Amino acid sequence: MTFGEKRFHKKLDKIRRLEEEGVLAKKKKGSRALSKFMSNKMAMLGLVIFTIIFLACIFAPLLTSYRPEVVDLTNLMKPPSKDHIFGTDKVGRDLFARVLYGGRVSILVAGGGALGGALIGVLVGSFAGYRGGWLDKITMRLSEVFMSFPQLILVLVMVTIMGQSTRNIIIIFVITGWSGIYRQARAAMLSIREEEYVQALHAFGLNDMLICFKHMLPNALSPIIVNITINIAAFILEEASLSFLGLGVPMEVATWGNILNASQDMYTLQNAWWIWLPVGVVISLFVMSINFVGDGVRDTTDSSIQG
Repeated sequence: MTFGEKRFHKKLDKIRRLEEEGVLAKKKKGSRALSKFMSNKMAMLGLVIFTIIFLACIFAPLLTSYRPEVVDLTNLMKPPSKDHIFGTDKVGRDLFARVLYGGRVSILVAGGGALGGALIGVLVGSFAGYRGGWLDKITMRLSEVFMSFPQLILVLVMVTIMGQSTRNIIIIFVITGWSGIYRQARAAMLSIREEEYVQALHAFGLNDMLICFKHMLPNALSPIIVNITINIAAFILEEASLSFLGLGVPMEVATWGNILNASQDMYTLQNAWWIWLPVGVVISLFVMSINFVGDGVRDTTDSSIQG
């Protein structure tokens, strides 16, 4: 074996040892992060509330025998009772069933929009921040265009152009929600690409995509995950706002916003509280639970505030 080959194998052994040490360090760090998250009472409370509401919506057929679209003209605007836990609306539909089945659509719209926007923002922002150059300049200017408009106004304009449907609302949320996560991923990559280990990976001739997405991106995921939880909570409220205005998911589809849409008149607000109060409480609890979980993840993973 020549001197050059011995040197090369020594470098490989060193890289393997560093990788093994890094894996062990990540496992220890992960166990500490999990224990710290579990000791955060508000984060655990948020996780419990989120899980209860999410599972209740998923397993709605097991919790109620009513269908959200079935009209019963003999039970118009009935207050909560043993037969109808949340009462009935103006056309006799069971509100408990509508809240559960409507949660499916609302969570799908908000989660799909937030995750789709995060996927685009992370992929584009990570590679643009790592490579720089013309790609970074073009994507940065494009994100500034989207962020120069108030998001709700931009959503309203796009709904008017594209039309009302569950698919269109998800697409609109993806289009309007990618820019914030893009800028966050880009900023993280601009900082990480100056680290010594990135320079070492360059010296060994690794592919740019491999360096960017395998070795650099995992170190930037913590704030991105927090941002995703914030976007989900925001999109839940935006979907409810759009549907309340009659511009969201079509009215025949049960969503949390469409349930609130039925309580726009003063008579309903004053005399039929069960039409708007239960769904309003569910929306508030769900949004707060996501924010609590996001705060817990931030406190657990942000090295600048860890004790």
